[in-house]
Amino acid sequence: MSEQEKLQRAVEATIAAGYQLSSDAFDYLHHASAMDDPAIIINRVLQRLEELPEKPLFIDRSFLETLLKQPEITKLEQNGRQSEKFELPQQQYLTEGGSTFQPYAKDVEASIKVIEDPTSKLSANGTVEDYLKYFQDRFKRIERLLRQRLDVKAATPILEALKSPVKTKLKIIGMVTEKREAKQNIILTVEDIEAFATVLVPRQASEELHEKAQQLLPDQVVCLAVVKTRSKFFLAEDIIFPEVDQKPRRRAPEPVYAVLTSDLHVGSAKFNREAFKRFILWLNGKYGNDRMKEIAGHVKYLLVAGDIIDGIGIYPNQMKELVIRDVYNQYKFASKLIERIPDYIEVIISPGNHDTPRKALPQPAISGEFLEILQNSKRLHSLGSPCWVSIHNVEVLMYHGRSLDDIIATAPGLSHERPEKAMKLLLQSRHLAPVYGGKTLLSPESKDFLVIERVPDVFHAGHVHVVGHCNYRGVLVVNSGCWQEQTEYMQKLGLNPTPGKVPVVNLQTLETITLSFI
Repeated sequence: MSEQEKLQRAVEATIAAGYQLSSDAFDYLHHASAMDDPAIIINRVLQRLEELPEKPLFIDRSFLETLLKQPEITKLEQNGRQSEKFELPQQQYLTEGGSTFQPYAKDVEASIKVIEDPTSKLSANGTVEDYLKYFQDRFKRIERLLRQRLDVKAATPILEALKSPVKTKLKIIGMVTEKREAKQNIILTVEDIEAFATVLVPRQASEELHEKAQQLLPDQVVCLAVVKTRSKFFLAEDIIFPEVDQKPRRRAPEPVYAVLTSDLHVGSAKFNREAFKRFILWLNGKYGNDRMKEIAGHVKYLLVAGDIIDGIGIYPNQMKELVIRDVYNQYKFASKLIERIPDYIEVIISPGNHDTPRKALPQPAISGEFLEILQNSKRLHSLGSPCWVSIHNVEVLMYHGRSLDDIIATAPGLSHERPEKAMKLLLQSRHLAPVYGGKTLLSPESKDFLVIERVPDVFHAGHVHVVGHCNYRGVLVVNSGCWQEQTEYMQKLGLNPTPGKVPVVNLQTLETITLSFI
């Protein structure tokens, strides 16, 4: 049943009971339908009216607001268990196991350390000089990472390499400014701070080298093992990516879990409210079997990687799929959802391209103005994107993932169905948005916050609405899917989302399980 049909049923029930809704009450009920079934709200209102000695003719907004602010838990007995008004229809949400919910994480002290947050460090003016300094900073940072490798440490600057004798074998570090193919040859233009060079990957090169060359992205910084030719060309013998080094990762000292999620898109008619209700009930130990309750009891952290709301004017014809057409109210309802999370769970949020901060990367944190209901909560942490945070000794790189569209469109063999493979390429590049000039807007900050200078234990992103995870060189790579069903725009793009699937990470082992609430 659509939101409009549910709203119509609520209005009909009101009239049948002999009451009328004022215009502001109707607007409030329309907004409330994004989270709760309006028919259920009206039933509660009518029950309350029956208790009043003098019954009004009109139901106004203030009455609805007063009612909905009251505690929602009531003692309703069904099969010998207590349930909530929030749980309707109740048989869907009752836990399957009979054990009492005693959350382990409730007695565990949180351990959160913000390692990097760009929010207070953004100052770009967008001038040509700013962009020049930005790309120079990117080059220098990734060059330093490459030179930490023993096989790259002595790489030659391009200007000196051009002066080398014919047939000299050497290594150069450069940013790929152009890649083109001609007669099965791949021709690269690379440059550093002082000079540029042309590198040829000949058609008779090894299959491995051709595959590496195909994976190269515009504006990516790499090292090339080359041979000097008689002209100003170099012949490529190998391509060395910055990569993440393989080493033991940090682990939590005790078995606490982190839930990774993103892309709620609150305010959209396609937001799967019922699945999210089940998710909230699960966190409270009120949904699932004993095994699911055990997992829920160990959840200490909830990380939300952007797109908390659907926003306004983000994609074509979005307005006709919105049930809340005001970003403030979208955040207000999102805040109500977050408030239902157990108070011992720490919630860390960062923005996405549908949220209110600027669209250009890096994004500052969502402002307290849009999260005013929770701004005094000590368990809510609002950070920018990307951000680095240590939770229980495990370092997490959290980033919404806007650049994944550009990566998937540029590199062969990638698709939205396997987002973790595109994320792996970002780790290989040691940069979150190497491609400039695509869909991803980049702000020319004096420091490139998108360089992956540290090696994370967990790399968490969203944006593509498809869940997926893998382990790459000791890094747990997770795309956390979404809570939004397929929109018309997604359908036109051929994107098939996987809503309601939630990765849960054991921070002591980094083992990951994906739970479904559909």
